[in-house]
Amino acid sequence: METAALIPELQFKAVRSSGPGGQNVNKVSSKVILTFDVSASKALSDEERALIETKLAPRLTSDNVLMLACNEDRSQLRNKQIVTQRFLDIIANALIVPKKRKKTKVPKAVIEKRIAHKKSISALKQFRKKPNLNNLRKDE
Repeated sequence: METAALIPELQFKAVRSSGPGGQNVNKVSSKVILTFDVSASKALSDEERALIETKLAPRLTSDNVLMLACNEDRSQLRNKQIVTQRFLDIIANALIVPKKRKKTKVPKAVIEKRIAHKKSISALKQFRKKPNLNNLRKDE
C-alpha cells in the first residue's frame, strides 16, 4: 500500500461542527468528513481491496465507501490532518494478514495427568456409595 497514491483519492468535506469554539461554531465549518471509495480505488490491488472490504465491512456503506469524521479541533486544517492520519492507520491495520494457526499436539504427560485425575475422582465417588452387603455373607 502506497500512502502517496491513496491520499489523492480521498475526498474531504467541511461542515459545521458542534463542540468547542463558542459563537465561532455557528460561522465556521471546522468539522471534516473524509470519504474513500474502496471499490473505485486505483491505489489498491485486488487482494488489498478484498481484504479491506472483509475486515472493514461494518464501517463501510452499502456502496463500499469508508466515511470518517473529525471535529476534535477548532481548526479545519488540524481536523483534516487528524482524520487523514486516522484513515491511514485504519487502512494499515486492515491490510495486516493474520498468521495461520498451527495445531499443536497435546503432550503425553498432560493426557496421562488428566486420566489419572479422572481415575482419582472416580475412586472418590466409589467411596461415597453405600457398601454392597450382599457380597459379605458368611455362609458362602
